[in-house]
Amino acid sequence: MSFPSDVLTELSAAIAARAAIAKNAVAAIRIGEDRHLSGMIWQSEVIVVSEQALPQRDEFELVVPGGSTLTAGLAGRDASTNIAILKTAGSMAAPALAASDAQMGALALAFGADGEGGASARLGIVNFVGGEWHSRRGGLIDRRIVLDMELASREEGGPVFDAAGGCLGMSTFGPRGRVIVIPHATLARVVPQLVKDGHVARGWLGVALHAVAVPDALRESADQGSGMMVMSVVENGPAAQAGIVAGDIILSVGGISANRFRKLARYFGSDSIGRKADVRLIRGGAVITVQTTIAERSAA
Repeated sequence: MSFPSDVLTELSAAIAARAAIAKNAVAAIRIGEDRHLSGMIWQSEVIVVSEQALPQRDEFELVVPGGSTLTAGLAGRDASTNIAILKTAGSMAAPALAASDAQMGALALAFGADGEGGASARLGIVNFVGGEWHSRRGGLIDRRIVLDMELASREEGGPVFDAAGGCLGMSTFGPRGRVIVIPHATLARVVPQLVKDGHVARGWLGVALHAVAVPDALRESADQGSGMMVMSVVENGPAAQAGIVAGDIILSVGGISANRFRKLARYFGSDSIGRKADVRLIRGGAVITVQTTIAERSAA
């Protein structure tokens, strides 16, 4: 059966043309015998990788488009935004990655490395587009982009493009194995910080927390039904210096309720470092307030 306008052939040719260009933005990161990850060639000496998939090593071998190999060293990683970068010993041809905004229902092309200098491609649609959100570690992600497609584990960390060739960002796996995108805007914001400092500065209280219910007798004075119990305190950390101890139930920090961990984590961005904060908590059956100064979390 033939179609008068041959729409399918035209669509197939257009996708193949996009793939021929996009594959030049993909590199393979070897992590073992016959095992590799995918990465985006961000700049001539910088590869962007999914942090959660990258082993804890300092040096890697890359296979770049065309099959050449380069050595790359770990230059920075930020688990809160799931972004890591490698810097190569030699330069690569870096394609121009023009940013594009995701549109719900639009086609999306995700690319991974084949391990030999070539690429693999996946076609799907943008299933969902939402506003900015914070990861469980407190990192700000500029848009929530979910793709309706499947990826092999070796393809995680590759670039994602729209039908016009614009770069949506980097693929990664979210909760329950869903394929999500770390947006181009997030990469453009975080990568320069990693290139410069090797990490992203974030605020730190110096406690391990666990969500708990506020005792019934204190709910009225606490004015909330849940908080975060302090399980341990880092010696000489901000919390320790404020006199916070294990067993305290934190209700709020700087006026931000501690009834949800992600909500509280948003408070500890880079702008929080050095800020004085009132910590409202329950101790010994009473609601009290202590003051601390937020410190920078160690990059280690």
